[in-house]
Amino acid sequence: MIVAAALPLVAEYGAAVTTSRIARAAGIGEGTIFRAFKDKDELLDACVAEAVGTDHVLRELASISLDEPLAARLAEAAEALRAHMERMGTVVGALHASGHRRGRGIGLGSRDGEAPLPDSRGGEAAPPDRRGGEAPPPDSQGGEAPPPDSRAQSVTALRNAVIELLEPDRAAFRLSPEKVAAAFLALLFTRLQTPAPVPEADAPLTPDELIAVLLHGTLNAPGSA
Repeated sequence: MIVAAALPLVAEYGAAVTTSRIARAAGIGEGTIFRAFKDKDELLDACVAEAVGTDHVLRELASISLDEPLAARLAEAAEALRAHMERMGTVVGALHASGHRRGRGIGLGSRDGEAPLPDSRGGEAAPPDRRGGEAPPPDSQGGEAPPPDSRAQSVTALRNAVIELLEPDRAAFRLSPEKVAAAFLALLFTRLQTPAPVPEADAPLTPDELIAVLLHGTLNAPGSA
């Protein structure tokens, strides 16, 4: 309850958020926070862990009905993943911008919680920081990157969730659902990484365009040109 109330405030104020403001948002006394967390830094670290964790988005992906058309299933998945990445980037970015460096959040993330992007081989590669610089390194106060295994496990869990959404249409694909899922995530994460604003010609694919490219390619059907 405390972390849930704190997350939107951390996203807005970063490390400058006060425990009294968090307590008011949670409807509790400020002292209750310090019975649950030893200090504000520990609470902020818990917010990072919650923001980069994949449990919530995995539940959303699992709730998508397999009875829906394939394109609709993928559109819902794209929106769930976009919201997850946006929350993660907002929370972690706000904390970094305001000087918080102790986070040891685990789960889907690079240094201090930045999301990894699948590379061209279907693996993961750490992206640049969303504010335009490189992802921030561990600092002298003890902040460190989550274990590589935890990042790999998170990416694998997301890919497996997308594979389940593709399974009803396995026979329709020229590639395995595993490869289609990897391509979907690569396209989606590349789109989410593109900074805004950008020239219209360089604008990332919309979700509908991304799904159309994934399912139908970029060539007109024979005879339609």
